[in-house]
Amino acid sequence: MVDFNLTEEQQELQKLVRDFTQKEIIPKAKHHDETGEFPTEILNKAWDLGLMNCHIPAQYDGAGLGSFEECLISEEVGAGCTGMATPMLVNNLAEAPVILFGSDDQKKRFLSRMTREYLFAAYAVTEPAAGSDVAGIRTTAKLVGDEYILNGEKMWITGASKANWFFVLAYTDPEKKHRGMSGFVVEADSPGITVGKKENNMGQRASDTRSVIFNEVKVPKKNLLGKEGDGFKIAMTAFDYSRPAVGSMAVGLARTAMEHSIKYARERSTFGAPIYQHQAVAFMIADMAKDVEAARLLVWQAAWLLDQGKRNTLHAAFAKAFAADTAMRVSTDAVQVHGGFGFSKEYPVEKLMRDAKVIQIYEGTSQIQRVIIAKELFERK
Repeated sequence: MVDFNLTEEQQELQKLVRDFTQKEIIPKAKHHDETGEFPTEILNKAWDLGLMNCHIPAQYDGAGLGSFEECLISEEVGAGCTGMATPMLVNNLAEAPVILFGSDDQKKRFLSRMTREYLFAAYAVTEPAAGSDVAGIRTTAKLVGDEYILNGEKMWITGASKANWFFVLAYTDPEKKHRGMSGFVVEADSPGITVGKKENNMGQRASDTRSVIFNEVKVPKKNLLGKEGDGFKIAMTAFDYSRPAVGSMAVGLARTAMEHSIKYARERSTFGAPIYQHQAVAFMIADMAKDVEAARLLVWQAAWLLDQGKRNTLHAAFAKAFAADTAMRVSTDAVQVHGGFGFSKEYPVEKLMRDAKVIQIYEGTSQIQRVIIAKELFERK
């Protein structure tokens, strides 16, 4: 039996997040977009409500919510401002390697603190010369006694200046290519870490994105996740957990762009009729509606598979690619529906268009999602 009804608890969670978004995020989204100011107070309130770190297991002081519930949160916050949704949800990506591959001691040390205090963690994989090509990273970790010495530079790291700790991917044996990568949890206050300036990005400007340099950083051996050589698997598996929520955030953005378009199409008249009565406009909005619904269903399926303990790599790629592309297409069409007003910063749709673009880029570009899909179709056994 297939049931698309949300449980009473899920409906309550959805309403809680929707109300929070309406009250706390939407009224301040324009300010944070214009200034690039990090939304510290808003995210602190989200943390107080239990809307951050929601998938940390109960035995480590978390709510233990599933991927599906995380997607409900992500869509509603994304509908308000993805520039705030990204830093709010980035903890989930950084924590996933620890949840999936960490020892009991590591989980107690790094997960429990996230629910006891208002803290952030960051996922540090991308480098200046290694984005989609993860095997191209140059960061190294050399074991010396009971410590690894970490050297390298990471780029485009969300939440870098706010992080209490980092998940870092580094080579422990470069000769083995991706099989020589290892994953580490690195305390952000470790000597030798330098965080760069905030990037002046086109969209999602409230998010804190910076470079991080590791210079002779000492990492205790006990902070190695799994064993040496597990790093690539750890990093990629974490994306199976994070991509449904990223897709859901894109659904939220697209939904908002569509709602603005419907409202404007009712109010704006040309040639003696509201513009929604012109087929050219009506069809654009009809396409928005069908694609938003399709994207949401793909996201929900990917999240459901994960919550059932099933492998969701293919469906996570479906969801992330389709939802990201939908957000970009719908927000672009929303600007078109609004005409000249859509090009003005006085109207909200231009921000949605700017914010949407990076969803096609981070956590695996839309092109990389297609690589994954093709690989799953032709090589999976």
